[in-house]
Amino acid sequence: MPELRQNLATREWVIIASERARRPNVYAEATDRTFTHERDEHDERCPFCVGNEELDLEVCRLPEDGPEWDTRVVRNKYPALAEVGPLIRTFNGVERFITGVGYHEVLVEHRLHNATMALMTDEEIRSVLEMYLRRGREISVDPRVEHLVFFKNHGERAGASLPHPHSQIIGLPIVPGDIRHRIEEARRFFDDTGRCVFCTMLDDELSRGERMIAENEHFAAFVLYASSSPFHIWILPRAHRASFMHIDPSTLIHLAPLLRDVLFRLYTHLNDPDYNLILRSSPTKEPENGYFHWYLAIVPRLSRSAGLELGSGVWINPAIPEECAAFLRGE
Repeated sequence: MPELRQNLATREWVIIASERARRPNVYAEATDRTFTHERDEHDERCPFCVGNEELDLEVCRLPEDGPEWDTRVVRNKYPALAEVGPLIRTFNGVERFITGVGYHEVLVEHRLHNATMALMTDEEIRSVLEMYLRRGREISVDPRVEHLVFFKNHGERAGASLPHPHSQIIGLPIVPGDIRHRIEEARRFFDDTGRCVFCTMLDDELSRGERMIAENEHFAAFVLYASSSPFHIWILPRAHRASFMHIDPSTLIHLAPLLRDVLFRLYTHLNDPDYNLILRSSPTKEPENGYFHWYLAIVPRLSRSAGLELGSGVWINPAIPEECAAFLRGE
């Protein structure tokens, strides 16, 4: 029988459609698509490739000295927000708006056009994560910025317009409603139980094991019990911390190999699927607390939303989370 499952952290409901469920291996059926590593290493038309660097847009790079770079951050040529300008709030009847100031940057993850995190070394992924942290801390100093969004779109179905491996960093002058909703639900759970809902979920997943994918001393990755789509994965730090910007940078040494492991499993088991990777963290001006918990979410784009999802906010997942986790574990 189908099940309605609730995400304990967001209180959102999903339908696990067991009657129409597809076996996990169905999502790995052979296609005529070109794998990322099979593409050319260099594209003369790509603005992120070596030799095409638009230095007037560059913010920083690693390593910092010399002509060679491993990762670099550039200002988006077509930004969603303007970096220069005052923050002005306007209220006029039903019209309410804020000037669109903030940051919109692109993190070029690798020199090679056909690189992908799933096949990078641990050191290369750590450089990307270190750049997330570095730019996050620097942008957070700007008093106009209320919230930071770090995300990666891999593949056309995930919204990527360029195939060169890259992430985006956006500094918003607001805290989005979705983030506020998650914070309020986490605070409500904390008020009721005295515990962080994310720590509670992590402890339960570790004790059950059936949805776990990989873990180490500092981080754990699992398929969500109430996954809104097939192979929806969270990577949580074991140590409670509300903000990614407040972590000890040394912990990235442990996050990088686990992230690579999870993405490699997706790459090999599901034939390089399109996916979104999102880093969720507390707003920049809110202090550390006992109820929120930063984490990484990985959402492969293997299913589509339709009328029910748009009309109700209830998602139908045609894959059973426990079977997805077992498939990625190679069982």
